[in-house]
This record gives sequence, structure tokens and C-alpha cells, in this order.
Amino acid sequence: MRLLSATCPGVNPPHDMIQGLLLAGGAGLRFGANKLLCPLADGCAIGVSAARHLAQGLPQSLGVVRSGDEELARRLREEGLDVVYCRDSAHGLGHSIVCGVTASAQAGGWVLALADMPYIRPATIAAVAGAIEGGAEIAVVEYRGQRGHPVGFGAPLRAQLLQLRGDTGARDLIARHPGRVVRIPVDDPGIVQDIDTPDDLHPVRR
Repeated sequence: MRLLSATCPGVNPPHDMIQGLLLAGGAGLRFGANKLLCPLADGCAIGVSAARHLAQGLPQSLGVVRSGDEELARRLREEGLDVVYCRDSAHGLGHSIVCGVTASAQAGGWVLALADMPYIRPATIAAVAGAIEGGAEIAVVEYRGQRGHPVGFGAPLRAQLLQLRGDTGARDLIARHPGRVVRIPVDDPGIVQDIDTPDDLHPVRR
């Protein structure tokens, strides 16, 4: 797999192919350690598990990591992801999204997954990709009425994705276009289970 910097031309997926983006540029400050390399109960690291599920649901996937995070980049490549470094990831999730979309600008759409959400099922990821491939401009998943991740965006929203900044991610973009949103109900509690603190490693306690 190729290792890319934020200034490289990109991964150049085939035109109209849906691209998975694993947003893994956060520092995990609330966790108190390199969160994404912390093992889950099964021994698999948080970020690695999220990458594995993303690649199973959407083989054309790219990990966006912060500059200098060589160990995480290596592990994501082992799971089959290409990797791009984002120099601006410390400024917020929006910058990581811009980095990933820029690196795969020819894609027909994107499925954005968070690296600290390792319990999302591959079938859920595939459902979001399928909705975007089928013509949806925005696809979101819901579990028992609660919206979660991943989210999908079609190519018509590329320019607006590239304008994202700060730490709100794509929430504002979804809010601006409620009429374009396709909601996908799923029986997958993993879409609302993120890991911010060590206590979150035990979802049964939540």
C-alpha cells in the first residue's frame, strides 16, 4: 500500500468509486494516551478494529492520520488501507475530512468513519456506501431513532466538504441540506458507541 503525505496528489480511486475515509487524526487527549492504539477486550487496537470493519464493508478505504503517527499508519496499512498524513488534524475533524477528500478527489462519494468507533459492523458501512452509490447525496444511519456514524456524501457535495473547518466535522453540512438526507435504520448499536475515555472500553457499563 502507498504511504501518502498531505501534499501528494492522492490515491486516485477509479472515477465514481465510493471511497471510505477513516478519520484517525485525533490526539485522544481525554483518553490520556494514544487512544487508537489501546487494545479492546479482544486484544485488537481501537483504531485497527475500526479500520478492519471499514475495509470489510468498503475495500476502497483511506486512513487519515496526524503527522508523525507512524505506528498507527503502519497498522492501518496492514489492514489494507492507504494512508495520508494530515498536518492540520490538530485544528479539528473538519481538517481531516478535507485532507481525505482532497487525497481522493476523483471518488464518486465518501463514507466518513471515526477511528474511535470500533464496533460499527461492516454491513452498516456497506449500506451507507450502497446508498451513496445509488444516488443519495447524504446518507446517515440511525439506531432506535438515534443518529450515528458512519455518514456518506455524494460527489455533488465535494466542494462543500472541502470547505469544512474546525471540529464540527460534517454536522453543519448535514444540517444545511435536510432535504438531501437519506436515513438508513440499522440494528447496529455500534453506530452510537464511541470511545472517549478508558471507561468507554466497556460498552456494557454504558
